[in-house]
Order: sequence, then structure tokens, then C-alpha cells
Amino acid sequence: MSLPKTMQAAVLGEPGALAVTELPVPQVGPEDVLVQVRRASLCGTDLKIRSRHFFKDGGPAAGEFVPGHEYAGVVTAVGSDVHELRVGDRVVTEAHRGCMRCPNCLAGAYTDCLNYGLRQTGHRAQGMTVNGGFAQYALNHVSTLHRLPDSVDYDAAVVLSTVGTVMHAFDVLGTLLAGSTVAVLGPGPIGLLATQVARELGARTVALVGTREARLAIGKSFGADLVVNSRAHDAVVAVREATDGTGADIVLECSGAPSAVDDALRMAKRSGKVVLVGFFEQPVQADLNHAVMNGISIQTVRGEGAGSLARAVALAARGRLRTAELVTHHFALTDVSEAYDTYAERRGNAIKVMLDISEDPESTRAR
Repeated sequence: MSLPKTMQAAVLGEPGALAVTELPVPQVGPEDVLVQVRRASLCGTDLKIRSRHFFKDGGPAAGEFVPGHEYAGVVTAVGSDVHELRVGDRVVTEAHRGCMRCPNCLAGAYTDCLNYGLRQTGHRAQGMTVNGGFAQYALNHVSTLHRLPDSVDYDAAVVLSTVGTVMHAFDVLGTLLAGSTVAVLGPGPIGLLATQVARELGARTVALVGTREARLAIGKSFGADLVVNSRAHDAVVAVREATDGTGADIVLECSGAPSAVDDALRMAKRSGKVVLVGFFEQPVQADLNHAVMNGISIQTVRGEGAGSLARAVALAARGRLRTAELVTHHFALTDVSEAYDTYAERRGNAIKVMLDISEDPESTRAR
């Protein structure tokens, strides 16, 4: 396949600014795969990257860095040592590639790589420490790509990155969900997908807590047994009443709201488990004595670790996930700034905002 020498890419400018410019198409190394990006989406981390609050040292120079860690596309070139994928394969990317040499990576915790950000060790985080998918072409290590089934279109494929985060959150529990009561705080993309996945993994009861009625309605259609608008009702009381006063076996905090950790602890039963999935804008206060006195475990996850994206693809291949309701907006790459503003300001009840980057000569849907 003949490749162009340059491509369009959205690059980070001064804080709060992005610009679309021409960059060289990345060169493929022995273990690399070049992906022609069909679709990419925004998440909360991308807003922090645009503002440069994500970077401890101020970040890369203006005009050089390409964000984007949720994307899918088609393989257009492979390195000399790559045999797992071929040109023409449709793929979705996993954001994190650990160094694969530190103790954490060797134990499977590559999203907690001890060499995070050190490219010379092999670590990469697409769109966070290395250039990502808000461009016509993106370079990935072969281990971060998953082949898509023909039944999964590019919109759905990109959403699977978020499903991977949900799967990872359930992974760290160290127990089966079957028969458990689960409470989910925050009906954003992660929380809404967590509602679905909990049902698919056999949860007995799923409660979804939030403040936006439209999103709670989606959660109800996704299988939530109980939806609670926390502006109108005491969510802790509602969840406890729904569990005969004992509390939920498992609570996933997906909102990042300042008061949510304390609510999650009080929703959990004695010896229950709380998983913090959302990112917090500021330090939070919570009654940790309540957790200690009641044997409540607190765990955290970052991204789609432990091979969870592969399991998300498997669920999608069996038709077990609904994602179309979450995709609310599409923009061209040239309109990336408007896409960011739409997502940040939640215009039109924005949930998943997509960038349509490269035209598929056959279809923007699955083959």
C-alpha cells in the first residue's frame, strides 16, 4: 500500500488551544503497526491535555504533540517483526503500553508501569506520552491493537476503549459479579457502560446514581434496576433500601464528584468493595474511619489494563453491548476545537463525541 509522506493532525498549542496542521506520517519500527485512523473520540483526559493540566512539567512544545487515546482504524503498514496483524485488518487501540520490564508490567499491571513516560524504556501511552490518534495515521506497538470482528463498526469500536476501563474495574475485585448487588455512581460513558457490563456478568441488582435525567433514562434502558437522581433523593438511603438495608456488595465510583467517595463508602455493605474509576479534579474528603470500621475495601484503576480491552471486544463480538446511544456527536478532524468545546460544555447532552478522521473507501461502518 502506497503511503503519503505527510498527514493532517490535530496538535496541542498553548493552553486551551489545538490546531490542525501537516505532520510527517510516522515511520514504522520492527514491532510497530501504522494505523490509518477512521474514528477517534474525546474523554475527560483530553480536556486536561488541552489545558495542559495533565502534564507535570508543562508538556511538549506547542505544535508538536498529537492527543487522542481512543481510536480505531485499519492497518496500513506493519514492522518487520510483526506477524499478528496484516495490512487491511480493522483494529481498535489500547492506550497503554508498559515498558514490559519493570515488576509492575511483568505482573500484568502495565497501566501502573514504573517507567511511565520514559519512552526509552519501551513505555508508551497513546495521546498522553506519545502521539495519539487525532491524526490521519497513528503509530502503535503491535501489542496494543486488537482485531475487530466484522460486526463491530468504528463508532462501537472506539467506545470499547471505555468498556475496557469498566472491565478492568471489575477485574480488580478478584471475585465473580454473578449474584452481586452493584451500585454505579455517575452516568457518564464509563458509568453507563458499567451498568451494561455488570448485567452481562450476572449482577443480581444494579443501581445507577446521577443528576441528569436523560442519562439516567439511558441507564434504565441499559438494564439498571434502580436509577436515583441524587439531586432529588438521598442516593445512599435509596441504595440501602434497595438492598434490604445491607448495602451494595460492589460500588463503582465513576463520576469524579468531590462527595462521591464518601457516598460510595456509605452505600457499600460491611466487607463490601469500592472501586474508584473516575478522575477527581481536586482532593476529596471521605470518612475513612467508616471504611476501616466496616471492613470496606477501596481499590483504584487507571484505564483499560490487564488485557481488559480484549474481553470488551469479545463481548461486542457476541452482540452483548449497546453503544449507539452513547455516540451523540460527529465532527471532522478540521473541526476538532468545536468537538472539544461540545464535549466540555456538554452541548446537546454530549456523551461520546467522535472525530471522523479518514474516509473509509468502502464504508464508515463495519465491512
